[in-house]
Amino acid sequence: MKNLFSKSALASLSLSLPISLTISLTLGLTLSPAIAAPPDAQSILAASDAVRNPDFPFGLTTTLIEYRNGKQTDSSTLAVYSRADTKSGQFRNLIRFVAPARDANKLMLKNGNDLWFYDPANKASIRISPQQRLLGQAANGDVVTVNLAKDYQASLAAEEDTQDGERQTRHCYKLALAAITPDVTYHHIELWIDTSNNHPIKARYYTESARLLKTAYFRHYQKQLGQERPTETVIIDGLDPQWVTLLRLSDYAKREVPEAWLQRDYLSRFKPD
Repeated sequence: MKNLFSKSALASLSLSLPISLTISLTLGLTLSPAIAAPPDAQSILAASDAVRNPDFPFGLTTTLIEYRNGKQTDSSTLAVYSRADTKSGQFRNLIRFVAPARDANKLMLKNGNDLWFYDPANKASIRISPQQRLLGQAANGDVVTVNLAKDYQASLAAEEDTQDGERQTRHCYKLALAAITPDVTYHHIELWIDTSNNHPIKARYYTESARLLKTAYFRHYQKQLGQERPTETVIIDGLDPQWVTLLRLSDYAKREVPEAWLQRDYLSRFKPD
């Protein structure tokens, strides 16, 4: 800040003022407060990705439970194997259906933004959409591991308080995410991230026409593979709040995910270890 007084004028002024006031005036004229740079939205999003996902190959169990009007109507259990691509940084996934028995050993492969479904009954693999519903409010794209910062451009929409999935108030960055790659699950997303620890708290998912598809709450944070991570996601239908799907993550384990498992041609030969 430029000094608005000459040295002689300041010296003359200081003779007629109390010492404490003279010091305050001098400091005020010579020092300017540091202006904090606004937080970088893309960096916040990447930090939130790191909370959800380990940076090494891993496996876990995903359990989906569907509720309508408070009553359980369906469930499914999946074994998920994930490994980040060294070039793109995006995760590649192999998903094995465990239960119910009618779906056991069916497979789903995510390689890049390509998603393939394999049914051992007919030994055929077909390309599927990540937007297609898997169970309840959970789409195919909801059960695969993704780094949102690789597929979306983030901007900081607000900094505000919001309630989390356990009815606690959290001070959050509200990010607006716009898809930058094709074939992603959602056209755009609103995401609330805790300012104190980068924990994802809540998300709203929209169609291209801005229709709200669903709201999700990330909750029950537990220490898993060296990091506090959400172990449950509550997904609520955008039109019917009585249609709820619980996505529960368990059995986290650091493990090898061979390159062969992540190839479409290998699906017919895959055997879980």
